[in-house]
Amino acid sequence: QVQLVESGGGLVQAGGSLRLSCAASGSGRTFSSYTMGWFRQAPGKEREFVATITSGGRTTYYADSAKGRFTISRDNAENTVYLQMKSLKPEDTAVYYCAARFGRPLMVPYDYAYWGQGTQVTVSS
Repeated sequence: QVQLVESGGGLVQAGGSLRLSCAASGSGRTFSSYTMGWFRQAPGKEREFVATITSGGRTTYYADSAKGRFTISRDNAENTVYLQMKSLKPEDTAVYYCAARFGRPLMVPYDYAYWGQGTQVTVSS
């Protein structure tokens, strides 16, 4: 069992930035064994992929909407994954979730075994 807790969301103006954090805890495999991902869900929409990072942090993948603006990173010593978001747009408004899985990074929400509770990001125009 792994618990994931997101933090760092808030209200920002368009063009601003936020850094989201996801802290992992619990029993089982070490944090450094997990592929981690960030997803988001706006009201009335499906949960969508944002970014993912391999267990060692060497490889990252981004949704087209995130490329060039968002950066996913991890600090395995701190059991934490981050999402640095810059040049935020109103369409980035959503609840952001972190998730964990074993194996290759996936750009879809299924087959991520563990999920956080989400943190709200609101971008005003």
